[in-house]
Amino acid sequence: MTSASNDYLFLADSVGKSFWGNTVLKSATMWARPGVITVLFGLNGSGKTTLIRCALGLLRADHGMVRYDGRSYLSPRLHRLARLGVFYVPDRGLLSRRMRIDKQLRLVTERFEASDTEEWLERLGVSHVLRRPVHTLSGGERKRMELAMAGIRNPRCLILDEPLTEIEPKERGFVNGVLREMSADGCAIIVTGHDVDDLMALADDVIWVVGGTTHGLGTTEEAKAHHQFRREYIGPRGS
Repeated sequence: MTSASNDYLFLADSVGKSFWGNTVLKSATMWARPGVITVLFGLNGSGKTTLIRCALGLLRADHGMVRYDGRSYLSPRLHRLARLGVFYVPDRGLLSRRMRIDKQLRLVTERFEASDTEEWLERLGVSHVLRRPVHTLSGGERKRMELAMAGIRNPRCLILDEPLTEIEPKERGFVNGVLREMSADGCAIIVTGHDVDDLMALADDVIWVVGGTTHGLGTTEEAKAHHQFRREYIGPRGS
């Protein structure tokens, strides 16, 4: 870990998870701090999504503990954490294909305290898609709509699993800028992905998921200087 535990808004500590005798996570830890963007790096199958899903109670961990806003949870549940300000955007998408966008947006604004809905839709360039079914949206439009919904929700902690997937390279800087602004407003953010250059430019803090465990590597400069991380992860993938 990179700082004292009382700095964390969200902490999933010593999480373990096996599937049918195959150990994916032995003891993995992730954290989010207010005003800090933490990026989880790891190869496909390393357990990044499993760690997130266990931390949010979407999977039952074999062991481990979650701490959010000073309270500990042995059996976290996403709906409870959501009421306390956690917003999760999964890698497979947040939007239901069964409902029009405006109806899904209405559910979010009715259930949770909303923040500047029109401003967020304009900011992410998705005002024009509200009356469209999800399957008609491009990958980039879906991702930007999900980010707009996150902003509208005004979360204290935002967790995004591969948010840059399907985003055109020329749009990634814009998406990173929005996340950076949310972080500057005090949101604690966790992001995963394989877009090394883009995510290194975004990260304040780097966690490496490897071998069923995690290593807090510190800042991007410290991560780039970590010999094993460079050799086993960055080397074949980016600068």
